[in-house]
Amino acid sequence: MNAADCSFEIRTARLEDALALAGLLEELGFPAPADVVAQRLSVLAQAGETTLVGTLSSEVLGFVTVHVTPVLHRPTPVGRMTGLVVAIRARGRGLGRALVASAERHLADAGCGMVEVTSNQELSEAHSFYQQLGYAMTSYRFGKTLPLIAGVKSLSEDSRWTRK
Repeated sequence: MNAADCSFEIRTARLEDALALAGLLEELGFPAPADVVAQRLSVLAQAGETTLVGTLSSEVLGFVTVHVTPVLHRPTPVGRMTGLVVAIRARGRGLGRALVASAERHLADAGCGMVEVTSNQELSEAHSFYQQLGYAMTSYRFGKTLPLIAGVKSLSEDSRWTRK
């Protein structure tokens, strides 16, 4: 199938997409069981955050997670794409571009004046992709894993974050 044959649908992720999303997360290097992915989707939705999926013939082939972050140092919220992956077998057909365009529209509609993308520093092909879409490296991002505090439940243990 060539790129001209593809007609992708972009829509909001649903709980029943969890198995496909788990497979995509594995391709990205963040494996998680489908039930955990479903919990995370619920948590994101409850927090007002959005996960968009790209489908072809009803098959989920990619996703992007989108976040609106009000900040003190800018006059408008900052939009963030914190996860973008397209199935290896579907790359090069325009789905990644379609997901980013949909995410940008969603963030603009939410009042964001800027969009940031997080990308692992080792993913040089992803960096080239974002640069081709007009993104520029504007800052460094530093991360630190925090230990779970005694008495604080993890996402999978806390009943507030489980499906009912």
